Amino acid sequence: MFDWLDSLSGRFVFEVLGLHEESALGTALHFFVYDTVKIFILLLGIIYLVTLLRSYFPVEKARLYISGKHKLTGHVLAAIFGVITPFCSCSAIPLFLGFLQARIPLGVTFSYLISAPLGDAVVIALLLSLFGWKIALLYVLVGLLIAIVSGLIIGALKLEKEVLIEVKEIGDISYTSEELLFQHRAREAWEYTVDIFKKIYLYVLAGVGIGAFIHGYIPADFITHYAGGNAWYAPIVAVVMGIPMYSNAAGILPLVEVLSEKGMLLGTALSFMMAVVALSLPEALILKRVLSLKLISIFFGIVGFGILLVGYLFNAIL
Repeated sequence: MFDWLDSLSGRFVFEVLGLHEESALGTALHFFVYDTVKIFILLLGIIYLVTLLRSYFPVEKARLYISGKHKLTGHVLAAIFGVITPFCSCSAIPLFLGFLQARIPLGVTFSYLISAPLGDAVVIALLLSLFGWKIALLYVLVGLLIAIVSGLIIGALKLEKEVLIEVKEIGDISYTSEELLFQHRAREAWEYTVDIFKKIYLYVLAGVGIGAFIHGYIPADFITHYAGGNAWYAPIVAVVMGIPMYSNAAGILPLVEVLSEKGMLLGTALSFMMAVVALSLPEALILKRVLSLKLISIFFGIVGFGILLVGYLFNAIL
């Protein structure tokens, strides 16, 4: 969907600015330009669309419908929806915000936020080509399990008060009203979208900037030196090292292949990848404007523990 942007940002960095494609600075700057613009487009587009639709449709009824279903249903649907959306952790945040604006239950929104970066169609295809169908299937299943269970736990903790962003009723009117013109609805939706964008864009710049620096300057040998081998603590080190980094799963999978070839156990390498894509520091910085530190810590703690279990599971059975 964003191939055109990747190509355009590459031409800007490597042709206009004249940086070398294999240089650390060129790689980092290309990553920064591409991901920043992509997230800004998603933020403005998705929040605007969801906000506009909220002024027409009975979203409250949809929320009550989801809430009234079996507790597990909404989480399963959200996790599956995450698998079919090709977003990294930061790119998934705009839709996560859209779910919050639509008053979808908090735990369900987290099931989506966790699932989206862990496994999309590209990741599944790459896993199939690199490690075979058994590992690909097991990875998808455990990714869905982490998303569903984590969402259920967060939902059970009743942490709605830890959401810092305000959910407004657009136009402050009944959803059945036919008197409000489309132009007025569209203007109010855009004003609300810009208001949210102004509150978080600096966090996006800071988060992606840190991720871009690490993406360009941290070599694979540095990771394998501290998290390689079959030591019991290797998955823990891999997760701790993965959290500050930032990439999508498709971008980090080639590195996982390199790490496994350099002696890192596959479970440890997958734990590293899952920490990078689902628990990145840039993601935390962006979420800090939307969620309390308490909720972010709980989110990272629950998902991090699940990722560790996955690493130990893969190491034990492979």
